[in-house]
Amino acid sequence: MAVGIAAVAALFGGPVLVQAATPAALTVQVVDAAGLPVRDAVVELRSAKPPAGPIRFPWKIGMVQKNRQFTPGTLIVAKGSTVAFPNLDNVRHSIYSFSKPARREIDLYGRDQTRTHTFAVTGSVKLGCNIHDEMRGYIRVTDTPFAGKTDHNGHITLTGMAGGAASLTVWHPQIRTPSGESTSAITITGGAQSHKLKVVLR
Repeated sequence: MAVGIAAVAALFGGPVLVQAATPAALTVQVVDAAGLPVRDAVVELRSAKPPAGPIRFPWKIGMVQKNRQFTPGTLIVAKGSTVAFPNLDNVRHSIYSFSKPARREIDLYGRDQTRTHTFAVTGSVKLGCNIHDEMRGYIRVTDTPFAGKTDHNGHITLTGMAGGAASLTVWHPQIRTPSGESTSAITITGGAQSHKLKVVLR
């Protein structure tokens, strides 16, 4: 027979402390077809109850041009974010993208100069430099605060999401799909849980 909280309190002659539910934490590992970890894959979780308010990430919303590279090579930003692109090299750089979410070209600019761009559409944006063909960078524009990049072991832990049905998307420039991403369904049960995603790379 079920016993209510009030009945238990009366039985023991005092208040009963009810332990709150453990906050949800999801650890995802992304591996390739051979089971090897995939580094710098972007993992996004979208639940049926998205949190209200603006999305803020703990990292700097900027991509530096240094040593003829975009750093970081992949940057996650919230939809509507303005990204700064400072040039810290002794040569001039430009920025261009033919990606649908942000078709854009920024003319050449020099050392210690900065250009910016606002990313208003979700999706993946591939960046290049007209002068240095070896330079490649990626901006992942997202509409969920539950997003991050995998580490060298292919792991990322997302926290604070509501329980229930959700979708899990992983994106990487080498995933063998037209969009470079793969989406699957998942159920958030509360507390700590783990999930492994296998992707096929080019």
